[in-house]
Amino acid sequence: MPDIDLQLRGEFIELDKLLKATGLADSGGQARALIAAGEVRVDGQVELRKTAKMRAGQVVDYGGQRVRVVAPA
Repeated sequence: MPDIDLQLRGEFIELDKLLKATGLADSGGQARALIAAGEVRVDGQVELRKTAKMRAGQVVDYGGQRVRVVAPA
């Protein structure tokens, strides 16, 4: 699957909202469960904080899919 570029609308997006916004999780609850289970990586490290702030330049990996966080236009 090709990488996903997620363009920020503000300064950051919370990790659980990013998973839902990109379609990697069907709901916020599912996103939080995936994060709590240690299945989501941010910049190569397991991230367990459900509302960690993702900023431009960070990369989120889950289930073989990569999301690059891009600065607002």
